[in-house]
Amino acid sequence: MTAALDIRPADPSSPDIRPLLAAHLAHSSAASAPEARHALDLQGLQAANIRFFAVYEGEVALACGALKDLGDGQMEVKSVHVASRARGRGIARTLMLSLHEIAAQSGARALLLETGSDQLPPFDAARALYENLGYQYCAPYGDYKAHPESAFMRYDLAD
Repeated sequence: MTAALDIRPADPSSPDIRPLLAAHLAHSSAASAPEARHALDLQGLQAANIRFFAVYEGEVALACGALKDLGDGQMEVKSVHVASRARGRGIARTLMLSLHEIAAQSGARALLLETGSDQLPPFDAARALYENLGYQYCAPYGDYKAHPESAFMRYDLAD
């Protein structure tokens, strides 16, 4: 029997998290053009407006994700990644639902995210998950610029 999943705040610099971040950055680098690559590195994930979380099974980190406070009741979902050995178990969905709950409890009214567009098949599963969760496509936000390899999505937490 496997241990239950536990989603909790985590230190992105911890040794158990570093392989997840390395895999996330490698995936982004391999799939996206440099100007459409928006994955945060370790320094970016340690910014004051970022809350970083990991999904653990026992003491093994299987996935990670972060919330970036954009102000004005909006948060951005960043760095969602599930270890390849743990995919297909619904962990990304569980993590996203937890991030929704955390954001709502923090007073956010909306979540935003940037992911690879339909021109990038490696991001098909991520887009399908976000669509299934109720995210709607939207215009670029913040400092993002429109790019054919980027898709922007929004989820209203009040819905």
